[in-house]
Amino acid sequence: MANRHLSRSLAMQILFEWDFRDMPDVLPTDHISEVSKEFAPGLDDLSFVQNLVAGVKQKRDKLDLIIGKAAPDWPIEQIAIVDRNILRLGLYELLFGDKRQVPARVAINESIELAKTFGGENSGRFVNGVLGAVYKELGEPDKRDIPRKKKIKDIPYEEMPIEKLGGAIVYRLDKPEIELALVHDIFGYWTLSKGHIEAGESVEDGIKREIKEELSLDIALKDKLGQNEYIAADPEKGKIRKQVEYFLAEAGQPNKLALGDKAGLTEAAWYPVSAVPDLDMYDDIVPIITTALKLLAERRRQN
Repeated sequence: MANRHLSRSLAMQILFEWDFRDMPDVLPTDHISEVSKEFAPGLDDLSFVQNLVAGVKQKRDKLDLIIGKAAPDWPIEQIAIVDRNILRLGLYELLFGDKRQVPARVAINESIELAKTFGGENSGRFVNGVLGAVYKELGEPDKRDIPRKKKIKDIPYEEMPIEKLGGAIVYRLDKPEIELALVHDIFGYWTLSKGHIEAGESVEDGIKREIKEELSLDIALKDKLGQNEYIAADPEKGKIRKQVEYFLAEAGQPNKLALGDKAGLTEAAWYPVSAVPDLDMYDDIVPIITTALKLLAERRRQN
């Protein structure tokens, strides 16, 4: 474990240098070895360091988007170089690392220790706040250090509680090509706007409310597209069947997007339908989008 902590310290120093000196993404193969001789002479196995540095570089754009969402008052370029590279390193382990080797809370605690060692007076508190916000959005995995298998019981599918949600494929026709309104989440995927249906609220009214809150759009529901279901693991409630009912919806005027203050989302944008197949999307929404695109194509032909 001491070697892991030393490896993270070395990785942070290399990332700091890379950022500060605006070095190329591909460093000479012997660069890490040279730096380790100066700052970590007792570290023989550099594979963990190499993996961390390479992973952060590869995911930097996604990591910076998440930092921006979790710390909206601190543009990435205004965060101290030490702090932002500690955040990149911690987020990389938190989101993309091997959870069996590095549980979420270990990744956060290690980052806080790096911040206290290498950062300023308030660095530890700042890093804790940003990583803690992402940790909550993830559902607080390994909360209270209880192993997940003990925390989330194997509930038979038929006995899982059901949570109703509503969503929409929102389109606009006032462009040369039909465009869809999509949202981008902290895990790097473009997806559809959706949200919880409140008690006593119809699915249709719930969808309109959610789209207004999430995208600042008024919509007119057109066609029911179908339903998909996925199982989510809530750290308190256990496994839940989430059923999402989707509609095709036309955006009213004005149709400028403004992403609401919803945790887990980093961006909202209009995309022409021809660009949609090239986006990173969740597999379970592809059939819903395919159905919507067929309906829209038919509607445009009729017009």
